[in-house]
Amino acid sequence: MSQIERVDLDQRIREALTIVMDPELGKNVVDLGLIYDVSSDREGNVSISMTTTTPGCPAAAFLQEAVRTCAAGVDGVRDVAVTLTYDPRWSPDRILN
Repeated sequence: MSQIERVDLDQRIREALTIVMDPELGKNVVDLGLIYDVSSDREGNVSISMTTTTPGCPAAAFLQEAVRTCAAGVDGVRDVAVTLTYDPRWSPDRILN
C-alpha cells in the first residue's frame, strides 16, 4: 500500500467512524473530537488513538469497541488496535461542529 493509499484509508476510516455515537451527548466521536489519531501501515494494520469526555466514563469500553468494530469494517483494513488515552485531556473546544 502506497503512502497515498494509506492516507486515503485513514480518511475513509475517519469518515466511517462518524456513525459511532457518544450515548450521552448524542454526537459522533469524530465531531466530538474524541478521535485523536488514525494511522495505518502498508499491510492495512490500523492504530487509533482516542479519548472520552471524562476519565472513568462509563461508556469508555463501549466506545472503544464500537470504534474498533467500525474501523475493521472499512475495505483495506486488516487489523485494528484502539488505544484509549487522556493525554491530552478532552475539552469542549475539540468539538468540530
